[in-house]
Amino acid sequence: MKKVLYDCDNTMGLPNKDVDDGLTLMYLIGNSNIDLLGVTTTFGNSHIEDVFQATTKLFNDLNITDIPLKKGARKDSDRKSEAAAFLVHMVNQYPNKITILATGSLTNLYGAYCLDRHFYDKVKEIVLMGGLTEPLMINGKKLDELNFSVDSEACYNVLHSGAKITTMTGHICLQAEFRKEEYQRLMENKDIASYAYIKEHSYAWYEHFKELFSTEGFFNWDIVSSVYITNPELFEDSDQSIISSEKDLQKGLLKPEDHHENGSIINIPTAIKDTGLFNEIIFETWKNVKIREN
Repeated sequence: MKKVLYDCDNTMGLPNKDVDDGLTLMYLIGNSNIDLLGVTTTFGNSHIEDVFQATTKLFNDLNITDIPLKKGARKDSDRKSEAAAFLVHMVNQYPNKITILATGSLTNLYGAYCLDRHFYDKVKEIVLMGGLTEPLMINGKKLDELNFSVDSEACYNVLHSGAKITTMTGHICLQAEFRKEEYQRLMENKDIASYAYIKEHSYAWYEHFKELFSTEGFFNWDIVSSVYITNPELFEDSDQSIISSEKDLQKGLLKPEDHHENGSIINIPTAIKDTGLFNEIIFETWKNVKIREN
């Protein structure tokens, strides 16, 4: 069983806000191979108060009472937060045994490093969702990078930390589209409480994203990183030497070099080998999530 700390900017349930962090939390909760040791909140999809409020509600809806939930920093200039201190505490309790999954700004991770300069040395691995290697286009419309760019200084610190790092860029996440077929599956299985909950709390975002990008679905960005933790065999790995400066990361740009001499070695998977199996694993895992009865 893998020990995981989840650092996220969940806004599931908030108007016109992405739902992928919430769907990812449900995946982690439902997976029997994950020992979720705690959840820390960061800004990104919205400011920290919105994120913490939305995640508190999600914890209540899922009847999560045995997993710590900690609030992160409000901004990138005040990184030594409750969440950062919790991350330090947990990696000291389980040195070299914890995978950190981070799907928002990397402010809390940098804050943990500011509190303990040996923080990264005690982490087993860090799995991220963020970064671009080229412009990200959806039906001819450019989508700017968010997770790395929102606190580029923290991102630079993490990417050059020497920790074992995998990141799922926006490009590979385009293979994780939540389409009409997925919604049909939710609607055909309304007796499964978790499916009904996902339908209720994500359909507004489905419609909003469709309006923005003329799609027949939205992209389930963050869940790609969580499936990588549980099923790495589904992905084509690609170790690359990254030389991105902080200025590059202000746009979320990951710049590779050919010679692997001066950069940081980051695994940037290039493909999901079987998207059908990928979606099946997610749906089967969601089935295991219990929803609080009103």
